[in-house]
Amino acid sequence: MIPFQFEYYKPTTVKEAVSLYKTLAIRGKEPMYFSGGTEIITLGRLNNIYTEAVIDIKDINDCMVQKFDDKHLYLGAALSLTQIESNDLFPLLSKVSREVADHTARTKITLGGNICGNIFYREAVLPFLLANSTVLIASEDGIKALPINDIFNKELQLDDGEMLIQLVTDKKYLDASHIAIKRRRQWDAGYPVISIAALKIENTIRLAISGLTEYPFRSQQLEQIINNRSITTDSRIQYFIENVPTPILNDTEGSDKYRQFVLKNTLKDIISELEGV
Repeated sequence: MIPFQFEYYKPTTVKEAVSLYKTLAIRGKEPMYFSGGTEIITLGRLNNIYTEAVIDIKDINDCMVQKFDDKHLYLGAALSLTQIESNDLFPLLSKVSREVADHTARTKITLGGNICGNIFYREAVLPFLLANSTVLIASEDGIKALPINDIFNKELQLDDGEMLIQLVTDKKYLDASHIAIKRRRQWDAGYPVISIAALKIENTIRLAISGLTEYPFRSQQLEQIINNRSITTDSRIQYFIENVPTPILNDTEGSDKYRQFVLKNTLKDIISELEGV
């Protein structure tokens, strides 16, 4: 049981949702946008989340879209991970999402909920970082489009009341050579020791990583190292590990030394797979 009660709202437009948020915030309700609800249930039981009002965005058409135009793929923030897997419009994203929790949980976990969530893994963001995707964000001032690599810094940098609507990705990235690897200490489901998504575009490997540090990241500086074929693969990987931009995690899922070991071997697999493509 969640140890608090909350009001439930289900708007049908982005404008209505943003307006509701402002009204509820003024009333001191500490509102939250809601699509799948898995974190509210999980973290609410642990007293790590509290709200007096949730705004369910699943009836907002713009948040449920899966469509192409001439150049781009549009994916709504309220799509469940299983919906994304079923349609498989962005193959790398599908591969990453299939490794998040188990199938039952993924019917509830949404794209936006995973990316904007409090649980730091946020694995669904990795393919979008690699594809230089654009995020559409709603606020009182309207809708703005921003490059995800500009607005994602440890987490999606949303101001109070702002809402993620869609992620927009150039079609050229959808068919690019790619690989997604999730390493767990044990079991077939659960949190990763490390999760890496990689994409090869214009003969260059891009990497985005979750589980290694306290937040997912992509580093173009480290990508330059990985793509430097003038030095050995082992040297590239060692330099990569030594220059990870933040301390490597040391927790119950795995020690920092164990994560380094897993990272080293996973990077070898990725380089071997993608350099030959």
